[in-house]
This record gives sequence, C-alpha cells and structure tokens, in this order.
Amino acid sequence: MAFSTLVASRSATVVDISTLRIGRDESEGEMGLEFAPENDFADRLAWPLPASARISQIRDLASGIIVSSDGLILTSAHVVSHVDEAQVRLDDGRRFTARLVGSDRQTDVALLKIDAEGLPVAVIGDSSQLLPGDWVAAIGAPFGFHGSVTTGVVSAKDRLIAGAGEIPFIQTDVAINPGSSGSPLFNSRGEVVAINSMIYSGSGGYMGLSFAVPINLAMQISKQLRATGAVRRARLGAEFQEMTPLLAESFGLALPAGALVVNVEADSPARRAGLAAGDIVTAIDGARFSHFSELLQQVAGHTPGTRSRLELWRRGETHTIWVTLSEQPGARFPSPGNTEPEWNDGLGLSLGELSAATRQQLRIDAGLLVRESSGLARSEGIRAGDLIVAINDKRLERVDDFRLALTHVTAGRTVALLVMRDRRLAYVPIRISARPVSH
Repeated sequence: MAFSTLVASRSATVVDISTLRIGRDESEGEMGLEFAPENDFADRLAWPLPASARISQIRDLASGIIVSSDGLILTSAHVVSHVDEAQVRLDDGRRFTARLVGSDRQTDVALLKIDAEGLPVAVIGDSSQLLPGDWVAAIGAPFGFHGSVTTGVVSAKDRLIAGAGEIPFIQTDVAINPGSSGSPLFNSRGEVVAINSMIYSGSGGYMGLSFAVPINLAMQISKQLRATGAVRRARLGAEFQEMTPLLAESFGLALPAGALVVNVEADSPARRAGLAAGDIVTAIDGARFSHFSELLQQVAGHTPGTRSRLELWRRGETHTIWVTLSEQPGARFPSPGNTEPEWNDGLGLSLGELSAATRQQLRIDAGLLVRESSGLARSEGIRAGDLIVAINDKRLERVDDFRLALTHVTAGRTVALLVMRDRRLAYVPIRISARPVSH
C-alpha cells in the first residue's frame, strides 16, 4: 500500500488528545531518554503539593488510536495516567471528554473511553512479523499539528531501555516529537504494529531514535484494562541475563539463544520448581525464544496460578521442570469495580469504595478511591487515582465514613487527609471553607 493511500484510509482512526493537570508552575530540563512530550509528571512534581505553592494549569498533547467502534482509544500511559482532564479530538473535528479506563505504567499502555458510536476502527497487525528494514509510518499531532505523517524504517526489535522496565521496544527512525506519544505506527499494509512511546534525545526533540511498544503487547494489556481496569501479571521469581556467543560457548550451547538464570528469589515459584543460577531456559510451554525479554513477556502474559513447562539446558543436558506461577505485585491501583461514585460537594471529591480483594492486593486495611477531583481537593494536589486512607486519625473503609468524619468539622477548620499515590503515603491539609453537603 502506498503511504498516501495508507494515510487516506487510516487517518480517521487516529485521534488527538489534550490533557489538563493541576500542578506547580515549574519546569526542569531533562536529558537522555524521555517520554514525549515529557517525563512522567509524578516523578517531577514535589509531592505532596503544599497549599502555599503557586498552582498552574499544565496542558499536554498526545495522540491515540481508536480500537473499538464504541469509543475505546489506545494511547500511552505516561501522558494520561495522572491528569485531571483529557479531551479527544476526532479526525472529523468532533471533541469528547475522555474517561480513563485503566493504565499500566510497566508497559506504558493506557485505555481511554469516549461516549461515541460508529467510529472507524484501526486494523491491528502482528508486531512479531516486523523485521529490521521494514518501512513504517506514524500519524500523530506533534506540537498540535493534527494529522502529521512521518515515515522511516524499523531499526531494531526487542530493544531494552534502562529505566523503562522490560518492554521489548521496536526502535525506528520515524520522527516522533511532543504530541506524538500514543500515536500508531503503521506497517506498509496499513496495520497498526506499535504505539509510539519514547525518544532518545539530548534536547527534548527528535534525534533519529524513536521507540514504540509492540502492538501484540499493547493489545494484550488493553484487554485486561478493558475487563478490570488493572493488569494482573504472573511471576516466576528469577532474574535473567541475555545470552551472548561467548556465554553460549562457555555453557556448551551451539547458539546464543535462551535466558541465562543469574538469580532465583527465595520462596518464589522458580525456587520451588528447582530452577537454579546457571540454568538456561530455552522454552516455555513449548515456545522457544531468542531473547530473555520474550520469556519475561510470556510469563507476564500468563494468568497467576498457571502451571507452565520450562525447558532447560543444565550442565550440558536438557531438562524439563514444571512451575506454578504466582502473581506479580501491581504497579497501580486497581479499579474499585462497579461501585458508583459518591459526591462530596464541600471538597470537590468523587469517591469510590474498594473491595476487600483490592485492599488485600494493595496491602492496606482502608482507603477510598478518588474517582474525580475538583475545587478545594484539586487545588491542594489531590487527583483522580489517589487513595484517601484516613481523615486525621480516622481510617476510611466506606464513603459513609468519610461523610461522617466531615460532619464533625466546622467551616474554617483544617483537616489532614492521608493520601496514597503510587504506594507512597503523605498527609495533605485542607481547610474546609463550607460544610459539606450530605446526599
């Protein structure tokens, strides 16, 4: 397919995303590897935000791809995970307020939802079929320029980046700039094969090194986000090293393939199954791989509790062991389920209750999920996705606990909310300007 034909037939599946977040009016230059348009805001912002700080509205741009006709949009987690508002602009000019279905920082994948029907849907390809040298194209909105097309080739596959987890990135030389995060990477057949995620830059702009999340991985993650709002990953409990020709020779292997075990965690599935340092895992459930990132990806894609078969090379002989995978600790707060939000007009918080299973997963005995934050709460830095664990020393399990605690607070008094964000706790003081309205 000619690129002009590709653009004409696929542009309608690409969206522009504009996000708004409330934060401190400050900026810091970053060098090296960057998420575009910028590094994760939560890591840059001093937390918690003191009441005396100067508050500003920070707007960012991103892109996304429509994956269902009823308004599901795939994009990058780092640009939508910690925002107060996200607006989506379709190719035909219509605009919608988007809701965050879920996000996964480990893979930089997020799923948004807009209230629309009959939308054009992207054709999803198979990223495993990409080869270095294949032509690819991106459609996005760099610096807000809607529908911008850039082309290039696949430079490498399974590229692991320090500080970016274990994502097997697809490296390209396609020009990606701020506003292009979350944009689709198309192959020459017009199929989406990756989601553009990050660049290597010394200036914040394109320098010929762009990295994208393989669509096979992104769709696997989005399926879980759509179902539950969170991602459950299986865990093996071992650390691996990439095989090299010299290592293969030293271990008596003909080819440098597989994953070399360098450490096995105590009381882990790997330890219980008998895996040991020096073993070389060559296949899982009959599927062979050349790079250890493929093994990690396959393990993470399994359901916790799955019994898997590992094929090993140990002391010059092949072995087979069985391992029952456990659950990997989550990196974000799971969805509270179908609990309807309860409004508290005094602070501007919309709260949802957590199930017992969710509290157990987070290892907390109390907490309410912030569904929406506005007014007083937002001005003090509290945002959607935070957990309100307590008011002063009163632990919160139900929305009624929150409302009851506030009924004893007179206007003009200050309360301290114990807030959890990314598994870190901090007290945020808020002065009550008016008595909260009961519902």
